Amino acid sequence: MWSDGVVSELSGHPGAVGNPHVGSADPDDPRELRRIAEDVAVDAAAHLRSLPRPWESGNGDGVTTKSTPTDVVTASDHAVETLVRDRLAALRPGDTVLGEEHGGSAVGPGVHWVVDPIDGTVNFLYGLPWYAVSVAAVCDGRSLAGAVVEPASGRVWSAGLGLGATCDGKRLSVSGATDVALSMLSTGFSYRAERRARQIAMIAGLLPHVRDVRRTGSAALDLCGVAAGWVDAYLEHGCSWWDWAAAALVASEAGAVVRTPPAGGRVPPEDGLGVDALYAATPAIADELCALAAEHGAGAV
Repeated sequence: MWSDGVVSELSGHPGAVGNPHVGSADPDDPRELRRIAEDVAVDAAAHLRSLPRPWESGNGDGVTTKSTPTDVVTASDHAVETLVRDRLAALRPGDTVLGEEHGGSAVGPGVHWVVDPIDGTVNFLYGLPWYAVSVAAVCDGRSLAGAVVEPASGRVWSAGLGLGATCDGKRLSVSGATDVALSMLSTGFSYRAERRARQIAMIAGLLPHVRDVRRTGSAALDLCGVAAGWVDAYLEHGCSWWDWAAAALVASEAGAVVRTPPAGGRVPPEDGLGVDALYAATPAIADELCALAAEHGAGAV
């Protein structure tokens, strides 16, 4: 079931040997790319903490909308992405960048960077702490390295392909959940009202079969939560590449089964979850929970 190319890149490498942060003579080695992703994301988070908070003014200054009136973007999103692009241009002048706010490309030969300056912008707008900066290095649609930094807590989540995943330097491992009925599921919802209705119907069908459901408002942090064992699984539809490019690798390298939407021209597996489903779960419950989600309408969300 999980043998498609999108998933095989993220099948998990829980036993990496050696120090994942030791440098390499190869500038495209995942160790070196991971170091750069961490450094840039940490700098970006520090910059974000120095910017005016939208909730402090109370008048909506610097806040606009995108796809719907509920899909917000702040001046801080743009400022952070500009800093990330400037840092990457200095450190990796030959690489291209795809960012949520300023566009770009991550398709073609070589290493590219996929950036979300603030994942969880609505939380940031309201003064809630669950938002993050995400920076990932990709090649041929596959994540090689990535970092997710929480400005509010200072946590630094990172991973390199084949190197394992860490939070503040401590090795991460998914939960040992084996019973779907006792599992914690995290999820998220679309900005479009009609799709939200379908997502809620799916979650309503799943809720009697799991311990409980959580919704934090940041796909990147939800995936990191799976990596840490704080939740046992995560399922959401409609996420963009920048939402998960770094965090899906963190989850996979912590041992999760991960299924991503198409990226870099890839095709999703035919698993009943739907074309743009993003799914991560601890291995013992992955197949059963996937089947339950499909049974309750995931493919039609």
